[in-house]
Amino acid sequence: MTDCLFCKIASGALPAHILHEDADILAFLGLHPIRKGHALVIPKAHYTWFEDLPEPLATKITSCAQSLARAMKHIYRVERVAMFYTGIHVAHAHAHVVPMAHIHDVTSAAYLEDGPENFTTPPQLPVTEMAEITQAIRSAMLT
Repeated sequence: MTDCLFCKIASGALPAHILHEDADILAFLGLHPIRKGHALVIPKAHYTWFEDLPEPLATKITSCAQSLARAMKHIYRVERVAMFYTGIHVAHAHAHVVPMAHIHDVTSAAYLEDGPENFTTPPQLPVTEMAEITQAIRSAMLT
């Protein structure tokens, strides 16, 4: 896609601080990191959502994210590194890999209104509603 930011980075039309590159994927530092080392792993081909990714490509992205996580743990001396897909700002499937120095490094701002030290867990749904949601998702997965 000619107007996709990540397609432009993958093609070399825009610069990036590249951490890993092969024929299918590209990993680079994020421009607006949650923490130092925050990386993005993208497929070079355009897929809008992570669920659109062919399974072997999604696996390749996850394997790269694991390698990045091991390096980040060593460099930043953190206990854990988060890996998640959001797709909020750029409609091109991409995984974030973030060294977590604080337990709320990857928590939604909507849950941090009282500040990170006063974080309140979202309310739990009733067991019956959880059972209904479970059944609906499991049924939809079969289609």
